[in-house]
Amino acid sequence: MSVVIAIANQKGGVGKTTTVINLGAALAELGRRTLLVDMDPQSALSAGLGVDSYNLQRTIYNVLVDSEMPIQEVIHTVRPNLDVVPSNIDLAAAEVELISAIGREYVLKEALAPIRDQYDYVLIDAPPSLGLLTVNTLTAADQVIIPLQCEFLALRGMRSLLESISKIKAKVNPRLEIRGILGTMYNTRTLHAQEVMDEIRSLFGDKVFDVVIKSSIRFAEAPVVHQPILEYEPNHEGAAAYRKLAEEIINGEKTSQSQGQG
Repeated sequence: MSVVIAIANQKGGVGKTTTVINLGAALAELGRRTLLVDMDPQSALSAGLGVDSYNLQRTIYNVLVDSEMPIQEVIHTVRPNLDVVPSNIDLAAAEVELISAIGREYVLKEALAPIRDQYDYVLIDAPPSLGLLTVNTLTAADQVIIPLQCEFLALRGMRSLLESISKIKAKVNPRLEIRGILGTMYNTRTLHAQEVMDEIRSLFGDKVFDVVIKSSIRFAEAPVVHQPILEYEPNHEGAAAYRKLAEEIINGEKTSQSQGQG
C-alpha cells in the first residue's frame, strides 16, 4: 500500500510544484514506484514534466466529475518509476461541479483507492487555495508536507492552513499527519532568511525538515526543458537537497514501520 503525501500551502509561489516534481524524481531515482497527481488547474506540474495536458481529452478533472472514469486511463509514465496524473484549466470547474456531489470530500480518495497498491508513494500537488480541491487532496492523504517560503510574510498564512488540516483530521481523515515543514526559497545572502528559519524551528520544532531548499534560478530553468533539477543539473545543491529529502521520507517510513511492529 502506497503512502499518499499532499504537498500543500494555500499561498502560491512557495515551491509546492517544484517540491512535487523533484521529490518525486528523487524517490523514483531511489527505485520507489511514484505517482504524481496534479490537483492544480494551472497544471504547472504536468507542464514541468512535459505532459501537454491542454491537448488531452482526459485529465484528473474527468476522473473527479465522472465516477465511471478510472484513474488508470489518465496516468502518463514520464520516467522509470515515475507516473503523472495531469490536470488543465478544466479542473477549475470541478470546484463548482463537486459542490452538490454526495461525499464530495472523498472523491479523490476513492479515485486513488484502486491503484494504491501499484505505487510506493503518491505525491499530490494541491492548488494555492483552501477550497474543495485542497480539501479532497488532504482527505486522500496520509501525510502532508508544507513548503514554507523563508520570509516572515509566508508565516502569516500558516494558521489558516493548520486550522484546515486540523478540521479535516477531526471530521473526515483521522489518519492525516503533518509529515514536515520544508523551508524553501532560502536566500543565503540575507540574515532575514536565517531569522525566519530560526522562527520556524522555534514554532514547529521537530516537524521542520533538516533539509532546506535554497533559492536558485535552476529551479525555474529546469521545467522549461521538462526536467527535474536532478536531471537538468544533477550535481546542483538543489538536486542534492531533494535527494536528501527523499531519503528522510523513506527512512521516516522505515522508522514508523519498525515502531509499529514493536
